[in-house]
Amino acid sequence: MKIKRKYYIETYGCQMNVSDSELIISVLDNDGYEQVDSIDDADIILFNTCSVREHAEQRVLGRVSNERHRKIQKPSLKIGLLGCMAQRIGERLVSDDLGIDFAVGVDQYHALPEILRETCGSELGFDSEQIYEGIIPKHQGEHCAFITIMRGCNNFCSYCIVPYVRGRERSRPYSDIKKDIEQALSSNMFDITLLGQNVNSYLFDGMAFPALLRQIEKDFEGIKRLRFITSHPKDLSDELIETMANSSILCNHIHLPMQSGDNKVLRRMNRSYSIEDYMLIVDKLRKAVPDIALTTDLIAGFPGESKEQFEATLSAMERIGFDYAFCFKYSPREGTEAANYENQVPESERLKRLQEMIELQRKITLDKYREMIGKEVEVYVEGFSKKSKEKVSGKSRDFKICVLSGDANDIGTIKRAKVLNATAGTLICE
Repeated sequence: MKIKRKYYIETYGCQMNVSDSELIISVLDNDGYEQVDSIDDADIILFNTCSVREHAEQRVLGRVSNERHRKIQKPSLKIGLLGCMAQRIGERLVSDDLGIDFAVGVDQYHALPEILRETCGSELGFDSEQIYEGIIPKHQGEHCAFITIMRGCNNFCSYCIVPYVRGRERSRPYSDIKKDIEQALSSNMFDITLLGQNVNSYLFDGMAFPALLRQIEKDFEGIKRLRFITSHPKDLSDELIETMANSSILCNHIHLPMQSGDNKVLRRMNRSYSIEDYMLIVDKLRKAVPDIALTTDLIAGFPGESKEQFEATLSAMERIGFDYAFCFKYSPREGTEAANYENQVPESERLKRLQEMIELQRKITLDKYREMIGKEVEVYVEGFSKKSKEKVSGKSRDFKICVLSGDANDIGTIKRAKVLNATAGTLICE
């Protein structure tokens, strides 16, 4: 009997990377490899990586350095670098003798079994047609499934490395998306999130994104909640807003990256919308879905950003009142246009602005969450609370973390609960 080679996979970055890891697991399992939960049991260690910020890459290099010692006890052990970082600098890292044996880019995961059989080599070529058709990822979550509907990005925001490491946009056929959802539901994952660098751009055989959402709702009665990330403001259509308003399974939440509240900064970012355009979309969303929760991404200290332009972002945050914001200081990425811009904001100032942005959003979020006190929410219970086994936690339909009394029998179910109190990150419910 042939002994299965065992692999351990560690994932960094966004939910798209998590979804890619599930695709990699499917590719390897179908070829007879066995996934293990402990790195100590592995014959192959895989790091699926992110390149959006330098810090993410440094974390991975630190992990590789920490695990390289295992090759002394097990000379046959192989360490592989996968994903965005592999696509960007994988060839260089393999040649630098850091302990990385091979690198595989985002369009070449199907080549992994052959690379492992050969025990060497890398695959980093772009494939503008690659959508991994017919390969259904093996979802690793217990209750929530993340399903990729498209790959790549055409937007070329001046600060962003994604188009350079993930290639151009291409959408998956509905037949594959449908099989993916069927597998998730059969595993009792009833909270489905559709993924894409810009889901609004989905288009396959004449089916655009709003039509895809309506088709999913028509075909699947078992879905309790349907979400999607990420939406680009320039492509968010009135048809999509109408579809959200009329859906019984689409959640009353949207993630809509604003990045800056100043038009000149937005133009230098190549975001293709003005702050007035963004505000108009927010108004339309709130009119169509009055209880919608709005989350966003924001960048502090973009090259050339003046103090007044930064304050315009703070002002926009106050006017809009985001339920939550993912705030980042600008991180120069080699190969992007913005990395070559003059008037780079000093690191100390970027950090100062970031902290000011975070503090403002924390106040806004706390006010938003406190407005929920006394109201009833629907909670999809996903597990135990991090602080107590006597409490469970999950998300409300508008994507807020809720903690309430419960036990193991409540996990995987939907509960109605009353909000008793709130912090800047959690609703305390009963």
